[in-house]
Amino acid sequence: MKLLWSGVLCCVLVVIVQVRGLNYRYQRVPTQRVSTQRIERPPTVGYTKPALPQRSNVVQESQCKSRPHDLVFIIDSSRSVRPQEFEKVRIFLANMIDTLDVGPDSTRVAIINYASTVKIEFMLNTYTTKKDMKQAVSQIETLSTGTMTGLAIESAMTKAFTEAAGARSKDLGISKVAIIVTDGRPQDQVAEIAERARAAGIEIYAVGVDRADMQSLKLMASEPLDDHVFYVETYGVIEKLTSRFMETLCGVDICAIGNHDCEQICVSTTTSYYCRCRTGFNLNEDQKTCSKEAQRKITVQDPCKCEALLDFQRNVQSNFQTLTSKHILLVLNLLSSSRLFTVDCLMDFVTSFYWLGKSNRS
Repeated sequence: MKLLWSGVLCCVLVVIVQVRGLNYRYQRVPTQRVSTQRIERPPTVGYTKPALPQRSNVVQESQCKSRPHDLVFIIDSSRSVRPQEFEKVRIFLANMIDTLDVGPDSTRVAIINYASTVKIEFMLNTYTTKKDMKQAVSQIETLSTGTMTGLAIESAMTKAFTEAAGARSKDLGISKVAIIVTDGRPQDQVAEIAERARAAGIEIYAVGVDRADMQSLKLMASEPLDDHVFYVETYGVIEKLTSRFMETLCGVDICAIGNHDCEQICVSTTTSYYCRCRTGFNLNEDQKTCSKEAQRKITVQDPCKCEALLDFQRNVQSNFQTLTSKHILLVLNLLSSSRLFTVDCLMDFVTSFYWLGKSNRS
């Protein structure tokens, strides 16, 4: 009897488990259907080309260092740029400066502000520290109406990229880079001026914002255009371009990795390096080693001896002149009383006496 009731109880338990399992499967079906639906994501603002892969900060600091450049920012500050938008431009400039290795032997930075007129905020040789540059950036103000981009490029070429303004000579191999940021269509001719700037060795990047004319950006920028033309929809995302330019301006610093033969100071260039010497040393002909400057020996005579010598010379000269005068008068008296006195004889005497006096003075 016990075995019978045990069998019945087992059958009941099996039926209950199967029913609950079936109900569980039916209840999970709607959840599966929901999970297969596609989730719509809000659109994101992008660039004209996909963003470059980002590296970790550790890798950037150890392997990526900005090469030396003569870098000029050309910033559109016409009235179409609202104050809050121009503040984003200031932040972009400050962030860019933070990514650079600035200094006299590293990257030098200048900023040109333009609208209908052009204002050079500071030259390549004005500031040498990030702190001073960022302080100057915070004080930049918008100008007025108009977008004279061609005039701004010409000012960069003829005023900012000159040795007098801090640009380095071509033989050092330092690249000249201009980054133009504008949100409008140029109101002057840019194609010819930009071509002359590129021919002069200036690499031009064009950044368009919002209403910027893409065709004008392409006319200004260097080749290849895919690497030199950028577009963002609003000033609110222009800061994101900092990482793009960091990748672009990044390069292998030969001096930093120690792959050079400089004895004292190594200075990196865009593609190579050159050597310098510390104060008190001269660079040798091999352009790598240094030698101490030859120190000149300057002998300072005793001022007392010099003064005594001058007194002696003055006394001798005075006495000689006195004796000479008396001697000449005596001879002339003798000659005048002599019957042999002639003009020719006198001339011969004076000539001989002149050469005798000259040899004595020597």
